[in-house]
Amino acid sequence: MNRIIMMVLRLFLKAPVYFFQIWRCGKSSKISFEEAYACVKKVTIAANRAGKVMIESYGVENIPKENGFVFFPNHQGLYDVLAVLESCPVPFAFVIKKEARNVILLKQVVDALGSISIDREDIRQSMKVIQQVAEEVKEGKNFLIFAEGTRSREGNRLQEFKGGSFKSAVKAKCPIVPCALIDAFKPFDEKSVKPLTVKVIYLPPMYYEEYRGMKTVEIAAEVKKRIEEAIARYTISGRPVQEE
Repeated sequence: MNRIIMMVLRLFLKAPVYFFQIWRCGKSSKISFEEAYACVKKVTIAANRAGKVMIESYGVENIPKENGFVFFPNHQGLYDVLAVLESCPVPFAFVIKKEARNVILLKQVVDALGSISIDREDIRQSMKVIQQVAEEVKEGKNFLIFAEGTRSREGNRLQEFKGGSFKSAVKAKCPIVPCALIDAFKPFDEKSVKPLTVKVIYLPPMYYEEYRGMKTVEIAAEVKKRIEEAIARYTISGRPVQEE
């Protein structure tokens, strides 16, 4: 919370302009998805710098060259999307739980990027979201889905990845891109406002040929395993280390 306050204070004069720009992206049909993403990314980078958060990204070359895929990162908190937004060179929308849909600014970002909220307690609505995401991915739109369903409260340790989170990707027969987030919980969870670094690691994608025939729970377990291995490679006793 202290870092959020610092971000707001340091961007106090620019905040209304940024808010209007993102709001306009969600309201104007004349603004393309790519333009909206560029706008949101610009504001995200400004917020990260104001909050003294640096993003280190690895494996960007693993992101598929052709659009129409789904990122599956581990989930550490509200800051996760900000980390991926700054580091990712290609536009994407995301699936967000209904409870977070009305958070100020996040709501405007959701609208600007054409992201989708899901009610996990409503099976019928959840099935519609799965189908909608699958159809949009087939049409070439990229998405980000948190397979844990809710954030981890144990730092860089992962929770169970839900098989149902992968149904959209399976229906679309699209590449699944595992992403490892390291220390993304720190910016908003810790009281300190000292400079810190968050790592985003894009792992080699799982193409349909690799996961065809696998159950979604098996896909979930494999993606979780790859992310855990990546986090272990990039950390020693919880401390970030440089890639060799």
